[in-house]
Amino acid sequence: MPLKNIFVALQVKNYRLFFIGQGISLIGTWIQRTTMGWFVYRLTNSVFLLGLISFLSMIPSVFISPFAGDLADRTNRHKIILITQISALIQTSVLAALVLSGFISKTVIWPLIVLSLMQGIIEAVDAPIRQSFVIDLIEKKSMLSNAIAMNSAAFNAARLIGPSIAGILIISFSEGVCFTFNAISYIPVIIMLLFIKIKYVKSPPSKHSTLHNVMEGWKYAYSYFPIRFLISNIIIFTLFGMSYATLLPVFARDVLHGDSRTLGLLMSTAGVGALTGALYLASRQNIKGLSYRMVIAGFVVSISLVVFSFSSYLYLSMFLLLIIGLGMMLQMASTNTMLQSMINDRMRGRVLSMYTMAYMSIAPFGSLMVGSLSSRFGVKATLLCTAVICMLWALNGLRQHKNLTRGIQRMLIENNNQESYRPISSPINIGIIK
Repeated sequence: MPLKNIFVALQVKNYRLFFIGQGISLIGTWIQRTTMGWFVYRLTNSVFLLGLISFLSMIPSVFISPFAGDLADRTNRHKIILITQISALIQTSVLAALVLSGFISKTVIWPLIVLSLMQGIIEAVDAPIRQSFVIDLIEKKSMLSNAIAMNSAAFNAARLIGPSIAGILIISFSEGVCFTFNAISYIPVIIMLLFIKIKYVKSPPSKHSTLHNVMEGWKYAYSYFPIRFLISNIIIFTLFGMSYATLLPVFARDVLHGDSRTLGLLMSTAGVGALTGALYLASRQNIKGLSYRMVIAGFVVSISLVVFSFSSYLYLSMFLLLIIGLGMMLQMASTNTMLQSMINDRMRGRVLSMYTMAYMSIAPFGSLMVGSLSSRFGVKATLLCTAVICMLWALNGLRQHKNLTRGIQRMLIENNNQESYRPISSPINIGIIK
């Protein structure tokens, strides 16, 4: 895994600024995600409410992401991201203030519901535009795969660090301090966005309505088998595979008989696996063979989830989450990389909004589903069933793999992006940015 290949995208100043600011902000995001699950379950002892809060924080993307994708294709993405980050800072600051003041309690949960919904609206606008923004930050399309993988590495490094910090802060101080930390973490990314300089070329006014443009994107995606398959793959593994994360507070407390530090350990271990997967993808110089690795990763995740559902030992559970995190990263980031490499630039925002919907819009239904089923059948039985469904889909992926590979190659040729199948011709040495 040559270091010179892993950090290629960081030679570009704009990308480097965004990477640093985003990296700090993501640590705060993971502190809040860990804390929110623990806070809700501690206050209510309700698995259903745990799923409901997660559901509300992601459901807005069902209605907003398609239109945000069209916005990403027609407007200044840089300015929109700046607005969403400032909005997130305000929303998180309000949450921190309400928790620190003691206003939110076992009998007063509605502010969490409202603020989770607000968070979902902000993220529904931000996510597809952020995905499209990556290509604005880099100078060469051959760096796209590396830039996407580096984004994933930053996300999962934060996933490793954030839950550990959250566990310590909850024990030492309170949940309100964790939410305050997240609010402060938005400041660096806002500052970095102000320093980024991008020449924005204004798109000509659309001759059609926004709804027409959205439908055009859906028709484009449906007309290509690789896009249909990759989006379907994300939907299945988000709905049935990623839903295990909603149940981790329950496994930490009721199955493993731990506390918030146990939850932090579990989430951090999954983060180690995901970070390893992201660094592996960053070291790759093209997308050749990526679809096969994605399918195999699906099998590995499914088997690990089955075993995890039976585990009552902390170290075994941590090891399994390491494998699950690695496999999920290969699934999610590989799909993103393949999509971004083969789609037409004119459709980039709209197709990526579908990718965003697949993991953000479907995730809340998964959270609500496992929350409801766990209340009735228990967390172990629920997780086992979802793992079996993932395994059946992985078998289908193996059967369809040859068609998928041929389809990707055809799309790369059609969009004159064959270089995504070739290695970067002159790797650049670059130091690690701390």
